[in-house]
Amino acid sequence: MRILNTPILLASASLLALGACVNQPATGERNRAATGALVGAGLGALAGATRESGDDRLRNAAVGAVIGAGTGAVVGTFLDRQAADLRNNFANGEIDVINTGNELIVRMPQDILFATDSASVAPTLQSDLRVLAASLNRYPQSLVEVQGHTDNTGSAAYNQDLSERRAQSVTSILLQNGVASGRLTSVGYGFSQPIASNATPEGRAQNRRVQIIIRPINQ
Repeated sequence: MRILNTPILLASASLLALGACVNQPATGERNRAATGALVGAGLGALAGATRESGDDRLRNAAVGAVIGAGTGAVVGTFLDRQAADLRNNFANGEIDVINTGNELIVRMPQDILFATDSASVAPTLQSDLRVLAASLNRYPQSLVEVQGHTDNTGSAAYNQDLSERRAQSVTSILLQNGVASGRLTSVGYGFSQPIASNATPEGRAQNRRVQIIIRPINQ
């Protein structure tokens, strides 16, 4: 494989750098559609330029940039719209919707979903899970992983089982509200993936959660 032209590398690197700096004018939040287009263009240019075709490397880089930009923009727009949809419609203000640029993370604290030691979803949260199901049905081009997480109180085996049952309970409600079973995966992680320290009550409360990961798939 030939070494890439320096201008191609510099141009691609510049696009990737710009992608980290595109913000929404009103909120300051990163514009995922524009970021996706820029990052997609940079990666597409790199992919096109690495094809062995002699003097056609620049042409391949340009074609790859256009294709990558289009794909990145579609994914970015998908995430922007669905994130706004969810934030506007969830009734419980403790539910976080995190847009990473590649996926959405809907984070629901365990303490609003379940009673202690229980895997039965609280009636007050079932309406928000119906909101989530409706959004998933409006935006069907994604795969969804429902994750159960606990703090480290109790044995590993107990927490593993509890996290699995809680993830399955949330998954069941999504299924009951029309989300296709082929899109859904349910998994329990016990206390193996903390997002805060388990040394404090506040940290343990953050670690007790259900996360719904929404990953766009190719159109």
